[in-house]
Order: sequence, then C-alpha cells, then structure tokens
Amino acid sequence: MKKKLLFVILTNLFIFDVNNLVAQPILETGGREMPNEWIDKDTHHKIVKLTRDERNDLSFYFHNNPFIGNEMVYYSSTVKASTAKRENKNPNDKQYFLLNLQTLKSERLTNHAVLMKGEIVFAPRKEVYYQVEDSIFFIDTETKKERLLYVFPADFKGDITTINADGTLLGGTKSCEEEKELFKKIPNKHDYFNRVYEAKFPRTLFTINVKSRKLTPLFSDSAWLNHVQFSPVDPCLLMFCHEGPWHKVDRIWTINVNTKQVNLIHKRTLPMEIAGHEWIGQSGKTIWFDLQQPRGSTFFIGGVDLENNSERKYQLARDDWSVHFTSSKDEKQFAGDGGDTGSVAKAKDGKWINLFTPKGDSITTEKLVNMKQHQYHLEPNVHFSPDGNWIIFRANFEGKENVYAVELRKREGR
Repeated sequence: MKKKLLFVILTNLFIFDVNNLVAQPILETGGREMPNEWIDKDTHHKIVKLTRDERNDLSFYFHNNPFIGNEMVYYSSTVKASTAKRENKNPNDKQYFLLNLQTLKSERLTNHAVLMKGEIVFAPRKEVYYQVEDSIFFIDTETKKERLLYVFPADFKGDITTINADGTLLGGTKSCEEEKELFKKIPNKHDYFNRVYEAKFPRTLFTINVKSRKLTPLFSDSAWLNHVQFSPVDPCLLMFCHEGPWHKVDRIWTINVNTKQVNLIHKRTLPMEIAGHEWIGQSGKTIWFDLQQPRGSTFFIGGVDLENNSERKYQLARDDWSVHFTSSKDEKQFAGDGGDTGSVAKAKDGKWINLFTPKGDSITTEKLVNMKQHQYHLEPNVHFSPDGNWIIFRANFEGKENVYAVELRKREGR
C-alpha cells in the first residue's frame, strides 16, 4: 500500500492534519460505533473521540476543573464494557485516569476497591484530591505517588468537593446520620429529592487545611447545603447552595471562610422562578447560573457581579436550554449540553451541544453536536478545552460511555 505523507502540527490540544489532507467522513453522530474522528453531518463541526478503549469513560461534572496543563483527569472503568456482564464484573467500577490531550495517551492514577468521591484537581501542584470512605487522599500526577491526607473523626463524617485558589483549603459538607440513612433507603433522585428537602436535616460547611490538617466547621443550617465550590481566584470565597426544588429555595449563596459572612447571591422575584446549576467564572468576578422566570417558561443564562451585586441575563430559546451551562475563559461565550423532552424545558428539539454568544440581552446559538442518539440519563457536562478551541463532553450515543471533543470552528469533509 502506498504510504501517504502526512504533515502534522501540534496545537495546544490535539494533533491535526494540515490542510485537511486526510479528510474526516461526514456522518450522523451516534446510533452505532463511530470512527475516532468525524464531522457531524448536521453541524459540520469536527468531533474527536478522546477515550479509545473498550471501557466506560466519563469526564468530570460541569463545574469541576479536570485540566492540568495539557492533560485531563477523568474516570474510567477497570473492565471492558462489552464483557463485564459475562464476567460478572461491574462495568462502572470507576478509577481516575490521566489523558494527554495531544497524544491521547492514557495513564491510570488510582487503585481503590470502593467508591471514590471528590473530582478535585489543583493544577499548580499537579495534584488530584479524592475521598475513599472516611479518608482523604491526594496523588501527584507526575510521580503517581499517592498520600493519605486526612481521616475524618468518628463524630464528624464529611465529604469534600472543592479546593481553594491557592491550594491551602479543601471544602465540603457534613450531613447527619438520619440523612445518610434516607439516601441508602431511597437511592433514586426523583424519589429522595423532595423528601430530603422537606426533612430539613442539619448540614455543616467545613474546611480542612491541607498543610496543618486542621478541620474547621464554618456554617450550619437546617437546609440542604450542597454544590460547594471555591472561587478560582479568591481563596477566601466559598459558594454553596440551598438544595431542593428550585422554585422553593433561594438557592445560591457565598461565605467568606475568614469572616464567616454569608451572602445571598440571587433573590427570586417571581412565583415559580428558579435559579441553579451555578458556577463561578474563571475571572472570579461573576457567578453564573441557569435562570428561569418562571420555571419552564422563559429561559436565561443569568449572572451576578460579585463586586457590585449587579445582575445581567441573556435570554435563550426553549430548544437552546441546557441541563448545564459553562463559560469560556474570557466569559464572552457559553456552552450548553442540551436536554431531552423529559427535562424542565420540555424542548421538542433540545438534544444538542451548543455554543452561545451573547448579543445584547439575547443569545446567538451555534449547534455543535447532534445528540439525538444520546440518552440523557447521562448528563454530558460540557467543558471548554484549555486552549478554548474545543468543547469536551461525555456521551453514550455509541452504546457505551466515552469522552469526546467538538471543535468550535466548522470543518468540511470529503
């Protein structure tokens, strides 16, 4: 076979062919096994399969940063998805792996027999933090050396979810034993969501000093404190929410970990108004969120300026609403992971990965990936790539879970 001479260049993210000498096929996305690269026939955007093994692979939740330079931390099962049932093994036995976004080479980081929690990356030190039962570990992604950081005492069993901007504090919540028992008895969200909210179990926000290993309770309330995130810029600012049915709660709050001053970020002003799935932009200046005024009717991406508490909002069409949104590094664009007909927007054509550009008080939408073959019990959870040129997401449209990236610029195949 005659060899083709390929000229390649390294971008900040992937290895690309020059001038499209090797053209990707134009295909409908999903419904069968896809090639490693293709162009979505409905959007004309290039899609790259980042995880190319036979396991189930998952990227992080939308507000958890997975990137360390040009590498990405993600979950992968330890057995092949296709043979797990036959071998009586768990196809969702998740461990942390590290993916090089240039070479797509993957390395396994962890080896724990029980569930790990956390999704906490501190990129400056190239460390990943996570929790196994009552113990907190961290691993150096260069040396692959794992260390035990902290063991919760018997009278304070908490869960960590975030690390602050200078890497000195871990943050999380502690729940009571009655709440934990309720979760064990009622494992499905649609069954427990109202029950936990109405029970008004006490919860406590806390920090753990990474150097001294000191645990400090910050704030307690008879509310379902959840979605805890440190600011990416201000090491003292911790955001949290009052979880529950969104139309019943003023959800988004912050606390200063030094002064313990608590502030409500967005106050609902209409009956059935909801605001949620909040995240802090990379500048640290704005808290963004899904805003509906009222619920299921009129849709916005909302934002509150942390310096002056001023609000802004960009209106979306119903079909453009997403389960989760995220913002680019400069916060001039947003991306969304879409939603199916069972989601709150009840969109008739909502199964898309979208790129949003604000224009005045509204949004210009560009469709990136047709997700009609994706089953939304798995939330895609979009992330902008480190270079800002791709959207990384997870999907099951091939029949198993993989991690993908879609290029923001359009491509033509042949």
